[in-house]
Amino acid sequence: MQNIAPIISTFSPITLDQMDNVKLMKRTDTKFAFHANKLPELLNKLSPFYSVLDINGELIHEYKSIYYDTDNRKFFLDHHNKRVNRHKIRFREYVGSKLTFLEIKCKNNKKQTIKKRIKVKNMSLELSSDHKNFIKDVIQRDIKVISKQQINFSRITLVSKHNKERLTIDINLSFNENDLFGHMKEVIIAEVKQERISRKSDFMRITKEMSILPMRLSKYCMSTLLLNPFLKGNRFKEKLLFINKLKQA
Repeated sequence: MQNIAPIISTFSPITLDQMDNVKLMKRTDTKFAFHANKLPELLNKLSPFYSVLDINGELIHEYKSIYYDTDNRKFFLDHHNKRVNRHKIRFREYVGSKLTFLEIKCKNNKKQTIKKRIKVKNMSLELSSDHKNFIKDVIQRDIKVISKQQINFSRITLVSKHNKERLTIDINLSFNENDLFGHMKEVIIAEVKQERISRKSDFMRITKEMSILPMRLSKYCMSTLLLNPFLKGNRFKEKLLFINKLKQA
């Protein structure tokens, strides 16, 4: 992938404190996936309309995550089977800002994503009693979950200058589960986060012009299948073919 740092430096900066207005803990998400070779052109076109998150002079930020699921992968199967009111549980370390959270994301029957989280000292492969109580309070039932896989990537976070909208662009995605390793470094995953879906988004307009189409894509589900191809995945087959095509391009 072409060095994108010079392009990102042309964006006006925004600080973490200024991000408060677009936290969007309750929101609608629209995802896009495309080949990394399109990213430089896309960033150049986005520059007039978005500011970039600047943390201590860094514009590309490292993220580390540990995802939890039940032993029989209930959360993965709920997503695969298109169940509403489904969950994801993860530790996420925001390396640049030196913050780590235990996060729970719920996708409800209104197609909204609601995220709840608590600050923790560090990520862990084991859950403490406080972690388990937080999960129970959010999910509203007892559920036994274990660490499944680790997912690492770098993220560019953009904020619209005109709309209440946040945009994340994830690059250099890699993942592992025990001694299994994989990556999707040729694939860019972008996500528009809004209070409600609005086609006024400059990102959506520009991606349409570039023939980049929306695609619902879960990093957790795709990495799960790439590491465990024997799992039930027929409803993800089209997305896997798309990802593998990008990886081979």
